[in-house]
Amino acid sequence: MMATAFSSDGAEVMQRTPIPAGASGCPPNMGLQEFYELERAAAFISDNGFTKVALQFPDELLPDSGTIAARMEAATGAKMYILGDTSYGSCCVDEVAAEHVDAEAVVHYGPACLSPCRKLPVLHVFGHKQLDVMRCAEVFQELYPDLQTHVVVLSEVAYSHAIENLASQLHPLYPNVVFSQLDSKELHDSAQPVSGLVQQFGRHFAVDNQHGLDNYTMFYVGCEGPELTNFMLTWNRCSFSSFNPQTGQGQWETLDVNRALRRRLYLVERARDAQVVGIVVGTLGVADYLSVLEHLRRIIEQAGKRAYTLAVGKPNPAKLANFPEVDIFVLVACPQNSLLDSTDFYRPVVTPFEMEIACNPARTWTGSYVTDFRHLLPGACEHTPFPEEVSEANREPSISLITGELRSTCLYTTLDPEQSSGTAVTCRSHMQIVAQSSPAAAFLESRSWRGLEQQLGQSAVTKAVVGRRGIAIAYEDEPCG
Repeated sequence: MMATAFSSDGAEVMQRTPIPAGASGCPPNMGLQEFYELERAAAFISDNGFTKVALQFPDELLPDSGTIAARMEAATGAKMYILGDTSYGSCCVDEVAAEHVDAEAVVHYGPACLSPCRKLPVLHVFGHKQLDVMRCAEVFQELYPDLQTHVVVLSEVAYSHAIENLASQLHPLYPNVVFSQLDSKELHDSAQPVSGLVQQFGRHFAVDNQHGLDNYTMFYVGCEGPELTNFMLTWNRCSFSSFNPQTGQGQWETLDVNRALRRRLYLVERARDAQVVGIVVGTLGVADYLSVLEHLRRIIEQAGKRAYTLAVGKPNPAKLANFPEVDIFVLVACPQNSLLDSTDFYRPVVTPFEMEIACNPARTWTGSYVTDFRHLLPGACEHTPFPEEVSEANREPSISLITGELRSTCLYTTLDPEQSSGTAVTCRSHMQIVAQSSPAAAFLESRSWRGLEQQLGQSAVTKAVVGRRGIAIAYEDEPCG
């Protein structure tokens, strides 16, 4: 009997039920002991004296969850709780579900975005996916015939165990190739910047300052997915190549980064036109998510827009379509999940970086891209303070590149409470526009149908009567026939 914790769209259900054993989620040529690193996980629990531990599995590894939890309990004596169907992306640590069982730590299995957590200690077990190192080295040499080329080798976390072996194959031939490493706790906690050290997305690597990061080429070991897309947008001045371990083939990536950036710039223009912004909470576990929520609310209000915070679990078109009064949504999530393709959504979905470009007149579009929202906060490397005074140029209404209409990009202040209600705001501009109600209320006022009305005191009071009985195809008072 194993304790399980399953969550669905933010609502966790605790139950004591056996987890059925199915087909194993690990590769057939590897045992559970090696793939799930049971000895390392058991040492992590025993050395820290944890008595309640949450084991978080992605969907593809859930068939092994019962067996792994039983072995971990036998090895450590601690109580194991299995987390599945996480509230948001499975790459993030679900601290909320873990706290529901008072877990003291989390062991996270499978692909991970490596975003820092807020509270609980976390051990990541990526799974040792097999990598043909010799074939990968051959593909690298085919793609890079120049032995003096400057290349940064990135990898999917499941192949990180084999990168040291790959480095031993390539370093004797390529003196200017650097290999990214996963951050250790000591490096992650260090606040001292290191010259030439690039540290992002739970990885770090050192580059030649004279050569410059923009002049490096990126070689990615892994399959196509949101992680590779995130890397290509972040380091969009670098060319990318990749090696797919599943097919054994390499290629130069043909994703049109410029086209992708133009699409993101279009979304920035949509955000500038928006008057009502929905801030969608896409994580409850990544560190500083509350700080960025407050940061977004502040800059959105300073730009003269209205912000509403929405917690809907995993966002999808049907959920967000329930808020037709919202002009645009901004998703606060980890770097891999924030780049949501919103082509099927009723309203566009942008990232915190794109919303800041739309709202903050001090930040301009330069071509560089930020997917980690923590870099936008005060004191971070990409923080741009909101100007205390708006220049005369920014006070003037600008022309929307989408609608061709005038729009005002001005600061606003709340009116004095003694002079008006708490919902009224005034725009500081030459137009002196005063909004006496919220945009959401104005939208509701314009709708032809507003829902059921109570009409208290207007409807006659009647006694309850017995209704029809039976099922829809055969009520008791209907004739048989």
